[in-house]
Amino acid sequence: MIRGLDQLDLTGKTVFVRADFNVPVRDGKITETHRIDSTLPTLRFVLARAGKVLLASHLGRPGGKPDARWSLTPVREHLEKSLARPVALAPDCVGPQVEALVRDPGQKVILLENLRFHKEEEANDPAFSQALASLADVYVNDAFGAAHRAHASTAGMARFFRAKGAGLLLRRELDYLGKALFSPDRPFVVILGGAKVSDKIGMLKNLVPKVDSLLIGGGMAYTFLKARGVAVGKSLIEEEKISLAREIIRLAESRRVPLLLPVDHIAAEQITASPITTGADIPANYMGLDIGPKTVDRFCQEIGRAGMALWNGPVGLFEEEKFSRGTRSVAQALVEHGAISIVAGGDTVAAVAQAGVEDKITHLSTGGGATLEFLEGKILPGIQALEEEP
Repeated sequence: MIRGLDQLDLTGKTVFVRADFNVPVRDGKITETHRIDSTLPTLRFVLARAGKVLLASHLGRPGGKPDARWSLTPVREHLEKSLARPVALAPDCVGPQVEALVRDPGQKVILLENLRFHKEEEANDPAFSQALASLADVYVNDAFGAAHRAHASTAGMARFFRAKGAGLLLRRELDYLGKALFSPDRPFVVILGGAKVSDKIGMLKNLVPKVDSLLIGGGMAYTFLKARGVAVGKSLIEEEKISLAREIIRLAESRRVPLLLPVDHIAAEQITASPITTGADIPANYMGLDIGPKTVDRFCQEIGRAGMALWNGPVGLFEEEKFSRGTRSVAQALVEHGAISIVAGGDTVAAVAQAGVEDKITHLSTGGGATLEFLEGKILPGIQALEEEP
């Protein structure tokens, strides 16, 4: 059993919160803050009770050594504004200087420097795990986006704590994604998009038997369409995954699950060219870049009858206005009928934000690979570590 924050004694304790602050940074500025903002309720809950709070995260891929480009300085600045209190940035995440800062009674909130400045983090090194654990009395994991990694801060250090549990964000992720897997409100409609079939093989195989209908758009749809013998022109396809697409189609048929693919397309000879609307077949010199109006209507009708809808992956090249209608329409359909809506994946979260409906989605998942692996039915090391006794 995984304990929640309300089941942990935090009063006066030093609490280590493993968060996911792995956000996009350009020229020293954070360009999208969703992951940080999603963990603020946990931080406020802990701050109201704990004596001291240590925040830890990775950022980017610094390669196991200090790299100023991947410092958490921009994260510290955003946290300080969001929490309206001073946040100290430690010079490292372990070592004598960090230990001295933790002992300083004047420091209430300390952000440890990038965990991946040490190669031992990704190696889940026991000594590094123990060094991190020695800094605190209580361990809280709120980093669902990193829960599929067996790293020192997500799995290794948790084993040194008796007092450990899930933050509010992690608990919310498990509640909503768990409901989708095991007890969805019916009809349960899944919309999948994005570029590649290969990214979603495990999720497709695990979800098809559980859903009431499956809608496929985006780049991955063209591999499925080619598997059905539809002309796809120059559209993005994964030739080596065509047989897998046929397998998924057969699985859906055997389960009597409607599998809806695009029946028309917005296509162009190249991204910068003027688009045309095609029928089911795409002309030889064109590539499909969005679902067409008939498909939009068909998808939106199906979403409209859902009791629960899960969406992962845009259904078109939504970053370009002329290819954004399909994705925008799916986003709006999700919030119009009162169904439980779960949106997963960074691009999909960005798409609902672009459509202006992010505050109406029931749950915006912060996990990328973690969400996919959870929906595949895999055990996530960061979750498992919270269940284990030291």
